[in-house]
Amino acid sequence: MKYVVTIQHPAHVHFFKHAIRELEAEGHEVHVFARDKEVAVDLLDAYDIDHEVLLDGQGDGLLAGVGGMAASQVQYEYKLLKRAREIRPDVMTAIGGTAVAHVAALVGARSVVFTDTEHAPANKITFPVADEVWTPECFHDDAGSKQEEYAGYHELAYLHPNRFDPDPSVLEDLGVDPEKKLVVLRLVSWDASHDVGEAGFDDIADVVERLEATGAQVIITSEAPLPDELEDRRATVEPHRIHDVLAYADLFVGEGATMAVESAVLGTPAVYVNTLRMGYTDEIEARYGLLYNCQGAYRHANALDTAVAILSGEEGDDWDARRERLLSEKGDTTETVLRALRQ
Repeated sequence: MKYVVTIQHPAHVHFFKHAIRELEAEGHEVHVFARDKEVAVDLLDAYDIDHEVLLDGQGDGLLAGVGGMAASQVQYEYKLLKRAREIRPDVMTAIGGTAVAHVAALVGARSVVFTDTEHAPANKITFPVADEVWTPECFHDDAGSKQEEYAGYHELAYLHPNRFDPDPSVLEDLGVDPEKKLVVLRLVSWDASHDVGEAGFDDIADVVERLEATGAQVIITSEAPLPDELEDRRATVEPHRIHDVLAYADLFVGEGATMAVESAVLGTPAVYVNTLRMGYTDEIEARYGLLYNCQGAYRHANALDTAVAILSGEEGDDWDARRERLLSEKGDTTETVLRALRQ
């Protein structure tokens, strides 16, 4: 069979990488198309996944400049349609999947969309057109008659123990002090369509100061520029090694839901600081106690109080047991992806 996989974000590379390899090993033809956003293309290169870049992160040329996100999406879908007509795929798939759903309908392919984000604005123009919409069981919204639910999270497509074994050498490469607790701090750029009008921390310098006052070492992964005085805390490992860092960290604190959940499923407690919340962040907090949602006007102060409590041991030390419970109830999401694509 012929498959088309599209990549719009670095996390999509991780989500599909094992499924791509297994489909290719079975003799199927897999075409990967990407938007050059953040480190998505770097990750495709690091994992040696053949791909074609259709568009840079913001679109290119006059169309992107005058039309913003909508014009960029049109440009991206046009380029994907042109290539799909040449390939004539049987199945097209993506996370979010707006372009895939639209283009597949025009070329006679089956569109398989994966999503875990209830508030994504594009859902309204994607779900009615897609052939299948696969969501975690904890997804709050009703995606209609085409919705298929599964027991898992996107992050378990690549961080389930079947798929990932962390490399401890990353700590030495980072220069982590073995005598200190390690905190990973994640900052987002707030330029994604679903981030418009949302917010996270009030003052990044205050976050670092409070965390380091506990004696912890803080390393920062950020989509946005950092203040000069914090630049020396920026993580220096290659993007594809960040999961090794999360696995050995003592705490994650950040504005990005994906990395918060990555930490949680690895057994590292996560403090998620963002006015947005999703079904999966709610479930991981309420059912497994591995993630702490901090929303509302006092999210900054609440997040720091929670982080300090975790580092001091006030929130317990049974993180591995909490993770084992999660893994006993949730599956390897790559198996779900393959089941969906092989139908």
